[in-house]
Amino acid sequence: VVDIGGGTTDIAVISLGGIVVAHSLRVGGNKLDEAIIRHIRNTYNLMIGDPTAEEIKIKIGSAYPLEQEMTMEVRGRDLVAGLPKAVQISSDEIRDALAEPVKQIAEKVCTVLEVTPPELASDVIERGITLTGGGALLRGLDRLLFSVTDIPVRIADNALTCVAVGTGRALEELDAIRSSGAVSTI
Repeated sequence: VVDIGGGTTDIAVISLGGIVVAHSLRVGGNKLDEAIIRHIRNTYNLMIGDPTAEEIKIKIGSAYPLEQEMTMEVRGRDLVAGLPKAVQISSDEIRDALAEPVKQIAEKVCTVLEVTPPELASDVIERGITLTGGGALLRGLDRLLFSVTDIPVRIADNALTCVAVGTGRALEELDAIRSSGAVSTI
């Protein structure tokens, strides 16, 4: 499971209801937004805020080349003149801007897979990788991770909320989970 939240990406191999291997990375949706803000500032001398960066990420952001490239108009404050300014940006350039944080996520996924016990490797290959969290919705991230790992990657249904819903269900069933021995008593 690869859970890409706002501040972190958590990667875990889960077997028999328990975590076998887990790593966390301080790269998430916020770092993707920061990369977009930095790109727009450095390329166009244009200052944009977090909401605009997130809108760009959602509308034209991608981790893998798109079949049909997209463009959008972005408005912000010109850093030279200090006045409002609009520019056209492309999904190509945003993909390039996102390349470094996306690479960090992909590398950490590979690290987790490398330290996964061999007896679980066939399960991982068979069941694949599941992406959750808001970052899972970045276009082409599933394809990029597949190209790097050669393991099937799917985006969870309701990727934005499934972790919270699952945690809630686990808490509701905590007594049953404890009695099964899947977790230790705190």
